[in-house]
Amino acid sequence: MNERVTLVRHPLIQHKLTLMRERSTSTAGFRRLLREISLLLAYEVTRDLPLTTTTIETPLAEMEAPVLQGKKLALISILRAGNGLLDGVLELIPSARVGFIGLYRDEKTLNAVQYYYKVPDDLDERPVIVVDPMLATGNSAVAAIDLLKRDGATDIRFLCLLAAPEGVARMTEAHPDVRIITAALDERLNERGYIMPGLGDAGDRMFGTK
Repeated sequence: MNERVTLVRHPLIQHKLTLMRERSTSTAGFRRLLREISLLLAYEVTRDLPLTTTTIETPLAEMEAPVLQGKKLALISILRAGNGLLDGVLELIPSARVGFIGLYRDEKTLNAVQYYYKVPDDLDERPVIVVDPMLATGNSAVAAIDLLKRDGATDIRFLCLLAAPEGVARMTEAHPDVRIITAALDERLNERGYIMPGLGDAGDRMFGTK
């Protein structure tokens, strides 16, 4: 396993992921499961955020208590499927700043094409978590992180549901400093650039489109 990849093997995540992979799972069920898994994955992706202390008063005494250090997190969703992960992470970190990067995959070249970009200010002062359910070819993830680094981001993590070895290799080569957190590392990509065995197109299954 690549040292920059964290594979989250929590039993609840693995169980819910199996339900999501099932072809018969409904759109509503898929969306609910993705939200639940993203909440669980959020614990892992935020595990090593830096802490400082502040003085507070409990009902019984004054104490020095831990709080997150520095500016609030920035969560960046790669549209459109990234919004499914974003919702769950925001439940855990409701004060996070949120940005969106619109990318679609050219089905002939498999390259990422940008159509939207709006992110928080001061990315150089914030931990940045990029969310997208699938790390397949890696082209969209690499393009998104290229843009974020251009705007100053230095502390970046990439959170996904499924990854393919090809996508991990592409990301590691382009951005070796970015940690990848995923629930599963699948076998390979097929000739159309889809993860195998995978779960199909996450955006289509989440939104009920084809």
